Amino acid sequence: MKKRNKPVIPGFGLSMGITISILSLVVLIPLASLVIYTVKLSFKDFIETITRARVLASFYTSFISAFAAAVINGIMGTILAWVLVKYEFPGRRIMDGMIELPFALPTAVAGIALTSLTSDSGIVGSFFADLVSGSHTQELASQLL
Repeated sequence: MKKRNKPVIPGFGLSMGITISILSLVVLIPLASLVIYTVKLSFKDFIETITRARVLASFYTSFISAFAAAVINGIMGTILAWVLVKYEFPGRRIMDGMIELPFALPTAVAGIALTSLTSDSGIVGSFFADLVSGSHTQELASQLL
């Protein structure tokens, strides 16, 4: 009779099963349905769909925002890294910890935090919601439609 070794991580099978189940429900099934729906479209329908005004506006917004964020982060990150390496000052370790915090947080937690900050009731979102009037928002929405 062969002696069974104890697993290094207790409950690994159960936790892996739960993780794969949630991953399937939240990520894999919606992605599969998107792929199946896209495969059913003809090439002409696919091109027509991705060249609609609303879709092109979303592409434009995404790429411009990503480019602006990359430029700002590249400049400010270089300056901040240089200051953290070069100088000793009070609060340096706290600032270093704040920089490393996103690497320790799961992506979902960071996404939820950013969503709550940028929603209409969040700190950042409420500022921009007050900044943009209702008529301007309706005008922009009518242009996209």
